[in-house]
Amino acid sequence: MSLLRSLFVEHPASVDETYLEHLISAVGFGTKMIVAGVACMVHGLFPAVFVTRGSDAICALHERMVMKRRRDGRSTLVL
Repeated sequence: MSLLRSLFVEHPASVDETYLEHLISAVGFGTKMIVAGVACMVHGLFPAVFVTRGSDAICALHERMVMKRRRDGRSTLVL
């Protein structure tokens, strides 16, 4: 049971989430990063397109992940 607990419970609990909440959050972050990454690649080919999309995504994700946890008094270590 401790392996299962380690894999599915401990980290989500460390960021005050259930497994399902953590899954939804991580998938949302990943999707946003993929979309922003594609926008950055398109921007590399066509510099006038998606001028701030990558940096906007980074700022929004940082605000959501790090700054909110700091305001809530939770740990900012999320790996």
